[in-house]
Amino acid sequence: MDGLGFDDLKLFARVAALGTLSAVARERDVPVSQVSRSLSRIEKACGARLIHRSTHGLALTAEGETFLDYCQRLGHTLEELEGEFAAQSREPSGLVRVAASTVIAQYLLLPSLNALGEKHPRLRVELEVSDLLVDMARGGIDIAIRTTSSLADSMVARPIGTLGRGLYASPAYVARAGLPDHPDELGTHRLVANSAATQLNHWPFIVDGRAVKLPVEGFWRSNDTGMAANMVLQGLGIGRLATIAAEPLVRQGRLVPVLAGFVDPQPVPIHAVIAGARQRLPKIRACIDHWAAWIAQYEAAQPRR
Repeated sequence: MDGLGFDDLKLFARVAALGTLSAVARERDVPVSQVSRSLSRIEKACGARLIHRSTHGLALTAEGETFLDYCQRLGHTLEELEGEFAAQSREPSGLVRVAASTVIAQYLLLPSLNALGEKHPRLRVELEVSDLLVDMARGGIDIAIRTTSSLADSMVARPIGTLGRGLYASPAYVARAGLPDHPDELGTHRLVANSAATQLNHWPFIVDGRAVKLPVEGFWRSNDTGMAANMVLQGLGIGRLATIAAEPLVRQGRLVPVLAGFVDPQPVPIHAVIAGARQRLPKIRACIDHWAAWIAQYEAAQPRR
């Protein structure tokens, strides 16, 4: 395997993660032909076909899966070495790839990035935004910001805040359809549901002192929490939204709380999930420490309703 460098390993890992040469080319701002030549050179150096190419896209061969595993392990080792030098210089540096849902990315992470950049100018952050849970190893993700507590054995999770949810509608919808007075009346309204995170479609209430969950199919559905919030803002119906997104809009008069006396907000911990072996990297610690402090400050500043 003479002639292969760390950049070749990183390129192969990104090809495996993104699934197309064109996506890797866009990410690196180079021609697709350059990525294709690099991949061919890697396969020649390995003496094996690593990727099946077809009209349906790319798929790793058995040899490609083995090579990817070593690419990731060597890449992590290199990052740990870089982290040791960064720790000695007391300045975290490098790229941190972060996966988060649309709402968490837009309303928690994005507003915090300026302060993170000022505190650690040598840190760079790439956001991978999706409501679907990603394969962190295959996707090259350093930190996943999640509300789920289901983790692989190799992962560790640090709580960095909480996330509550409530029901909301736009003033235009309320003017047209009115507000329900009881959860039983939701069946007569148009509801907005989430088709990606289906666990969010079991709306929790406290009725006569008892916990009740209402399964919601939704007249309108989206696989993206941000789009679901926009559907509610457009007056399409009542939706269950994260309070971090909805409460500022309530104060602006753009949303109205629905059934606030019945809704159980069920605040859940927000976790920063990382591979156990990488939690000591200075760049990882710097990001997580910053977001934990940022979210604590955000939560303390929110008015109590």
